[in-house]
Amino acid sequence: MEVAFGVLGPVTAWDGAGDVIALRGPRHRAVLARLLVARRRVVPVGRLVEDLWAGREEPPADAVGAVRTFVAALRRALEPERPPRAPARLLVTEGPGYALRAAPDAVDAWRFERAVTAAGALPEERALAHLEEALGWWRGPAYADFGAETWARTERSRLAELRLHAVERRAETQLALGRAAEAVPDLDAHAAEHPWRENAWRLLALSLYRTGRQGDALAVLRRARTLLVEQLGADPGPALRRLESDILAQAQHLDAGPGGSRGRAQVTSSPREHSRSPADSGPAEQVWAAATAAYDRTVAAGARVRLESTVGLLRDLAVTGGGGLEASRGHRLAAIAAAAELGDPELTARVIGAYDVPAIWTRVDDPQLAAETVAAAERTLAVLPPDAHLAVRARLLATVALESRGTRSARGPQAARQAEDIARRLNDPALLAFALNGVFMQTFQHAGLARQRDGIGAELVALSARHGLVTHEVLGHLVRLQARSALADFAGADLHVAAAEQLAERHELPLVGVFTQWYRALRLAETDSARPEDVEVAYRDAALRLDGAGMPGLERGLLPLALLCLRLRHGRPARTDEHIDWGPYEPWARPLVSLAQGRPDDARAALRSLPEPPRDLLYEALWCLAARAAIDVGDRDMMERAHTELAPAAAELAGAGSGLVTLGPVARYLDDLAGALRGPR
Repeated sequence: MEVAFGVLGPVTAWDGAGDVIALRGPRHRAVLARLLVARRRVVPVGRLVEDLWAGREEPPADAVGAVRTFVAALRRALEPERPPRAPARLLVTEGPGYALRAAPDAVDAWRFERAVTAAGALPEERALAHLEEALGWWRGPAYADFGAETWARTERSRLAELRLHAVERRAETQLALGRAAEAVPDLDAHAAEHPWRENAWRLLALSLYRTGRQGDALAVLRRARTLLVEQLGADPGPALRRLESDILAQAQHLDAGPGGSRGRAQVTSSPREHSRSPADSGPAEQVWAAATAAYDRTVAAGARVRLESTVGLLRDLAVTGGGGLEASRGHRLAAIAAAAELGDPELTARVIGAYDVPAIWTRVDDPQLAAETVAAAERTLAVLPPDAHLAVRARLLATVALESRGTRSARGPQAARQAEDIARRLNDPALLAFALNGVFMQTFQHAGLARQRDGIGAELVALSARHGLVTHEVLGHLVRLQARSALADFAGADLHVAAAEQLAERHELPLVGVFTQWYRALRLAETDSARPEDVEVAYRDAALRLDGAGMPGLERGLLPLALLCLRLRHGRPARTDEHIDWGPYEPWARPLVSLAQGRPDDARAALRSLPEPPRDLLYEALWCLAARAAIDVGDRDMMERAHTELAPAAAELAGAGSGLVTLGPVARYLDDLAGALRGPR
């Protein structure tokens, strides 16, 4: 007879007669719970060992043998009539581990999910009965005896959120049936226990109003406002504000009776659903509109899961470029702040770490935002509980590494190494890709590291291609494009350009074209037969792609820098137009502009105040600009510094590692510096 399992409360098993099956010790129960969380999928023995002893003690030397003993005992309890040596049918061995092949109706949580989903397609009376029955299956918090276990946390949260949604769906159905008075007691307790759920307050106020208690309804809305402001620091959303206005105005639609179509729409629909007709859009837009409307209906306003969902949307928005990239940056910090205000470090960590948008340019677009993000990540790392999953910690560390790029802090490289180490230990491909992006951003300790970055790019491409991580596969190709350019391997770089563009076209990633068009201008600049004026046109065309791309850290000053490099390559002085915006490259352009204006003393003064270049993709190029000016004015100290800094990059092209600009072989500048230093003092 079929065994049934309960996880909507303490983990329990019942035999076919409905009697509780004795599951022996706590680790036997833990193995069963862990396999139920896996939902019929295989859990490797090694993962079971990690999870059973996580955060408490080192696994014993015979931990694998112990797990096998627990499994054998569970098999005897769950299939007592199985003949000796007959294969298990329920708790099976498969590949590297075990799976619990419970029937779809055998686990109360699985039945609960299906019941809640099915209720949405039933007439109100049947839907209400369906929801009442399903909510009656709950005996306590999901996986109640494993609340402290990291492996159960996500499933517990998901089921808890689904239960809250079901409670609110039940209330909506009661309202649609004209049973507002029945809905009030449960909604009152529900809203008090979960004050961040604006939909709970909305339904309670509406139920009170429909039972003739207008004053109580308004008092509930005032209480909701107070709690939201005090606990979340947020004003009520538009649905609550609109309901308050409607109650004060005694709007007619609030009085819809049982089965009334207007009442049903008022309770369950989102304003977004009515903003456009499906006929006004194509199939993709219709799917998007339907999905977002369903999300608005089913995930309550104020629910914490909305923060994580928002970050996922911002991550997708960022790779669209332009306004999407700019908007995602601003909203990302707001999401982090909102999560931090809830006082849940693990939620905050997930919100910060979920934004794993690949980054190729080594200068941040918004330094203030980057600094605030790093500070938030560091604060969260400091307060994460000891049993927080390592992947959560690694994502925070990778964020620190990415957002501190271009700085001289030792923390960036340290965080990158730690994130990479954790990702490799966890064997988590997506996490490793994110961590490798951080490692790449921190691989600028000195000049001449193109080969090291090429290796990072190669691993990113291979890893991402194996696991379908498209945006990180594109990142890997762009990293290799840069590295092969620095190494003057343009045939190799061309292959990566083609691969990146093919992926970008297939997956609608418009920002890729910005980098590949700039590469083609660089490629032309490194072609012996190219005329300087043709290269300038290519650079100016490439610069047009930056307009509106949403990357100010890349855009500002880049075209003037590229044209300055082009002029120096052809023995021409810098342009002296006063209106040129050199952006962050002004300190390195100023000495050369002063020389072009016939003011060598100003050039010497500018060299004396020259800062050290940022440790980024233009490190060699900026040192070469300083070297050229130092040679021209005879500044031996600067020449010696430039020679020391550039020496490790003797085999590379200056600036070409950016994939955007080039000053030609670093060796040529080293030779010129050596010759000038041998001259008279």
